[in-house]
Amino acid sequence: MRLPLKYNLRHLQVRWRSTMATVVLTALVVAVFVMVLSMARGLRSTYLSSGDPRNLLVIRKGALAESSSQVTLDEVRKVRFLDGIARARGPGVGGTEPMISPELIVVITLQRPSGGIAHVQVRGLGPMGAELRPDLRLVAGRRFEPGHRECIVSRNVARRFPECGLGRVFRSGRHEWKVVGLFDARKTAYDSEIWIDADEAREAFNRTFYGSMVLRPSDPSEAIRIRARIEEDKSMRLRVLTEQDYFREQTKTAAPIQILGTALAVVMSVGAAFAAMNTLFASVGARGREIGTLRVLGFRRRAIYVSFLVESVAVALAGGFLGGMMALPMNGLLTGMFNWSTFSEVAFEFRVTAGLLGLGLLFALMMGVLGGLLPARWAARRDILDALRGG
Repeated sequence: MRLPLKYNLRHLQVRWRSTMATVVLTALVVAVFVMVLSMARGLRSTYLSSGDPRNLLVIRKGALAESSSQVTLDEVRKVRFLDGIARARGPGVGGTEPMISPELIVVITLQRPSGGIAHVQVRGLGPMGAELRPDLRLVAGRRFEPGHRECIVSRNVARRFPECGLGRVFRSGRHEWKVVGLFDARKTAYDSEIWIDADEAREAFNRTFYGSMVLRPSDPSEAIRIRARIEEDKSMRLRVLTEQDYFREQTKTAAPIQILGTALAVVMSVGAAFAAMNTLFASVGARGREIGTLRVLGFRRRAIYVSFLVESVAVALAGGFLGGMMALPMNGLLTGMFNWSTFSEVAFEFRVTAGLLGLGLLFALMMGVLGGLLPARWAARRDILDALRGG
């Protein structure tokens, strides 16, 4: 014979203080778990949505990122005129130019509004740099003009650093840069960057080299040939990969967040499970006569065991649902973290997805089961006479 669920619900209502304490504790654990994992999900999503599948990225062999790569001017000249590179009308040019952009990544420091400094990535673009990224759009102002110490800034960078607002001037080293435009990078890795002219960047930051080349083959078969020509040329120690593959490699940055979040959630879940266990043990002790009466009425040990376990799971699921609701407002919130590959900050948004909320509920369910197993077993194994005496 099974115990009716209204018995459990009635008990949770009568002892509402201890029930609410357990629900809130579980909710806090689940909220932290979901929020930390949503950070990792948002960072991974930022990199996975970056890059054009038609583009190839050329960097130095052994380099982990564009910022640590060095491509010489001679190597740029050799690659620029390879057969198979698509051509397009260049800015200010009557004819067509190869769609290749030698680029340079420099990391500068900017002042945070709340105090302290942040490392921000500056990308020097070749004349074809914007044409190779057609999905990015200018939302305010105009493009920079080479030679005038002008730049365009991602809208997210402008939001996070007031000195990078449209029309503002910020200082980096011995130079001042005027922000003449804002661009929207559509939640990609470029949302963390400032763009200037590549040759102007080399002169301003004392670089005798570029960091990478972005190029577009005329068709997929040419992409294979261009890759083979570059990597097989012994005079150039260069590596070629698709732009999407490069940014996919950068998702390793999210791994420490995911590991930290999982470790933190496990530690907190142990505490929450013990809290639930303690609450149920106290409940079992206070309900000794109820348990004895139930046994006398014919309810079996298994029914009592399941009944108390159901109480624990119900409280945990309520906490899991509340924790998910607490984490939900974080969805879309802009934040940033330090990328150890590029040694600069990357901006991204929290991504609280339906899958993460479901994972939070599953996590709460596990805490409820672990917290209720021992108290439920103790309640089910109590001697009838001892229970009736309240012992």
